[in-house]
Amino acid sequence: WWILKQLWDQDLLYRGYKVVAYSPTSGTPLSSHEVAQGYREVTDPSIYVRFPVKGEPNVYFLAWTTTPWTLPGNAALAVGENVDYVQVEGPLPRGEGTEQLILAESLMGQALVNSEEYKVVKRFKGKDLLGKRYNPLYTFLPTEKDFAYVVSGDFVSTTDGTGIVHIAPAFGQDDSDMGRIHNLPIFITVTDDGRMIDAVDKFKGMWFKDADPEIIMDLKDRGLMYRSQRYTHTYPHNWRDDTPLMYLARETWFIRATDHKERMIQLNNTIKWVPDHIREGRFGNWLVDLKEWALGRERFWGTPLPVWMDDQTGDMLCVGSVEELSELTGRDLTGLDLHRPYVDDITFPNPNGTGGTMRRVPEVIDVWFDSGAMQVAQWGYPWKNQEMFAEQHPADYICEAVDQTRGWFYSLHAISSMLFNTVAFKNVICLGHILDGEGQKMSKSKGNIVDPWSVLDQHGADAFRWYLYTSGPPGDSRRFSVDLVGQVVSKFYNTLWNTYRFFVEYANIDGWTPAKAAPAVEDRDLLDRWILAELHNLVKRVTDAYEDYDVTNATRPVEEFVESLSNWYVRRSRRRFWKSESDKDKLSAYATLYECLKTVSLLLAPAMPFVAEALYRNLVVEMDPEAVDSVHLASWPKANTALIDKALLDEVGLIRHLVSVGLAARNSARLGVRQPLASATFGVTNASERTIVRNYEDIIKDELNVKEVNLLSEGDHVTSYTLAPVFSKLGRKLKGDMQKVKNALENASPDEAEVWGKTLLSDQGITITVGDQSFELAPDEVEVRQEAAEGFVFFEDRGYVAALDVELTDELINERISREVVRRIQDLRKDADFDIDDHISVKFEATDRFAKAIQQHKDYITRETLADDLQEGTPNDGYHSQTFAFDRELDGEKITIGVRQINA
Repeated sequence: WWILKQLWDQDLLYRGYKVVAYSPTSGTPLSSHEVAQGYREVTDPSIYVRFPVKGEPNVYFLAWTTTPWTLPGNAALAVGENVDYVQVEGPLPRGEGTEQLILAESLMGQALVNSEEYKVVKRFKGKDLLGKRYNPLYTFLPTEKDFAYVVSGDFVSTTDGTGIVHIAPAFGQDDSDMGRIHNLPIFITVTDDGRMIDAVDKFKGMWFKDADPEIIMDLKDRGLMYRSQRYTHTYPHNWRDDTPLMYLARETWFIRATDHKERMIQLNNTIKWVPDHIREGRFGNWLVDLKEWALGRERFWGTPLPVWMDDQTGDMLCVGSVEELSELTGRDLTGLDLHRPYVDDITFPNPNGTGGTMRRVPEVIDVWFDSGAMQVAQWGYPWKNQEMFAEQHPADYICEAVDQTRGWFYSLHAISSMLFNTVAFKNVICLGHILDGEGQKMSKSKGNIVDPWSVLDQHGADAFRWYLYTSGPPGDSRRFSVDLVGQVVSKFYNTLWNTYRFFVEYANIDGWTPAKAAPAVEDRDLLDRWILAELHNLVKRVTDAYEDYDVTNATRPVEEFVESLSNWYVRRSRRRFWKSESDKDKLSAYATLYECLKTVSLLLAPAMPFVAEALYRNLVVEMDPEAVDSVHLASWPKANTALIDKALLDEVGLIRHLVSVGLAARNSARLGVRQPLASATFGVTNASERTIVRNYEDIIKDELNVKEVNLLSEGDHVTSYTLAPVFSKLGRKLKGDMQKVKNALENASPDEAEVWGKTLLSDQGITITVGDQSFELAPDEVEVRQEAAEGFVFFEDRGYVAALDVELTDELINERISREVVRRIQDLRKDADFDIDDHISVKFEATDRFAKAIQQHKDYITRETLADDLQEGTPNDGYHSQTFAFDRELDGEKITIGVRQINA
């Protein structure tokens, strides 16, 4: 009420007679932002109607409409004054004579059936038709006003229809404007509940949309329907019950929002929108086309409009508080329920001392005004919490679905602009729509609604949240299903928790706590310095993203970091934790991994509060007596920029990419990593990268399980290039020289073919010389086929090449056998539920080939499996044993392995 009183005092609240979007099922007008939320795609009639020209037999104005139900309310026809119109003569449908039709010349081909059969008999400008009369289609309602003649309308278009618009002043804003300008009668032929009135006797009682086919049939029977068809378009529906609206002239209450339109646009430009395009797009365009806010609702439920009117003089006043209403009535109304029907009983004499009794007007207000009023209502402002309101308004951040650009976002913005001349919020995230797992819009009829409770029950709230944050920018539509959320658990949560478990298991074995002095970062292993650089870079990125209200870029990098932590840092550091001595290197590994996990728990807190709390309590609170009790009470981490070694990050990033290219080459040859290879040869982009490869070659060897790492030099031919002309491109260009160029490409030396092939693949042209002729060839004019040289496989990505020597010697195969045996022993340890630090005894039965390989690599096998002895023989009852069959690459051989725990 206080807000409405402020608007009243600014002369922004008024009662007016306008065409409004009206819901016959709700019995009330809707505001423009409510209308915008309810558009549906529908198929409606599209009809061309003959309006008989008065006094000219067989001459008709041809008008087009998509709302036949409004034709009984027709009062005029509108034309464009400067539009070119024609009067054409053509055959009647059944060949019983001819008729003449008047329409826009440019629309003849579109509007007329078999337009070539019509001839033009007259031409005129629209202004020449003004005042011309026609016989009305219907005369259900009497009137003393003049009607059924042609008027001028600047809204008349020649993009569709006939260039002649049927005017029903009760059912459209342009129509209403024409009615006011020309003093046309307003034929209201529909009741408040959407049914044709009794006076429209042919169609009385019909739902307005159901009257369409009946009116079409009536016009056909009377020879006034030229043609009809169906067309699909969007039409406004009631956002509450999905029934069609009608545009209807009503007297109701409005807010002059357009008086503040320019200021609303200015203020909107200061708001940070996510996605950014909403500012000038969906929301900005809405403000540019702003309409008056239709505030009044003819309903029982809702906030009563606090306007009282003198029942004799019509004097009105707006009440802004219960205190003010108490003063006007002379009694304390503090305990009064301000809703209907109680507030309707409150009357008082006109305070001006004239007239009669002041009674409240019957309307309640738009519920969206209530939603926009929350910015002051939540604080009880202005009667209390003035300081709190001053601190909290405008809000730093709000978030809702994108359709609220015409709902809550607009009501907040409009009220704050008009009331305080400022924004209601500084930052806003608009959420896209949620689709089903296949990317289809959810609907009950399709049966593809995903029940969020099923997701919560199966995977928990944190996985639910994390998926929504990381699956795409907030403004994008996103797929949603139980399985998609489940991927968060399998790909991220499990990876994180397994890393935590790994740390805790070994920390407990060694009795490590954060209290133990850790070596300075600069004295730690390269792996430690790298992951700490990644960690502090992560803190900076996540912090910057949250401060920028970018939730996707505040969460995805955490996921990427955990992947790097688990599958690179921990995997490559395992031996540092396994070894028995607690030296400086082992202490460095513990301190580094602890800092990473602790920091990740803090970074996760806003997005995965339960997982973050569990991780923090189990890890930090258990190990550090000085830690606060909850992750949500801990300080947000700060990035130590001195530890963000950009050069180191770039170097390790390059090595990891080269390893991924090498693994892709392995996959192309279907060679698992446990099979050692003789060499990997890399092609990089510059001399600096060649140096980096040399510095990290031990890591590359270990990751790819190769004996040597080489760099591609000129003259190395681990790949071969075959070139062929693209005849469809070069045939016309080269004509008689085509064969020469074809021979030159196909017979190029390996060195030439490689130079040309690499140039063409980098999207550059080449010049080839044949005799005394030179030919310029573009990348799309030559087909380049790249193949591995004999004995090699290769893979290329983003300019980087990895070529692997895949010729296998007996020694390489034996080493693979040893790795396979290690894997099986580790599986048996797990099956037997041995502790990770338990020492074991191993027995095996195998062919001579396998036994030889095992003895050859005995030291490696025992070291990897904590085996104190490894013997050939049949595992007896004291052993946990199993027989394993190998794949065809190892000739399908079998081995029986048994493991037994050795008592300390």
